[in-house]
Amino acid sequence: MKKFIPITVGSYLVVHGYDEHNREIIESVEVEKASLKIVAVDRIQSLSEKYILVTGAFGRLMYWEYEESFEEISAKLMEN
Repeated sequence: MKKFIPITVGSYLVVHGYDEHNREIIESVEVEKASLKIVAVDRIQSLSEKYILVTGAFGRLMYWEYEESFEEISAKLMEN
């Protein structure tokens, strides 16, 4: 059974791959208003004080800014 947690996310970065110098090709997406998402725990790769790194379609990685505290998100992850 898949586990999910709610996260309020805003602007984000999408990693589209790497260039010929092995630097990430990153698209920055700005949103007007943060929104609540229900995220599958198995999509979450890591958590920092500013971003939650998740996997997306076609093997892409996304760095989402989130509104909850680091402690709140890490506690939700530890519960799952």
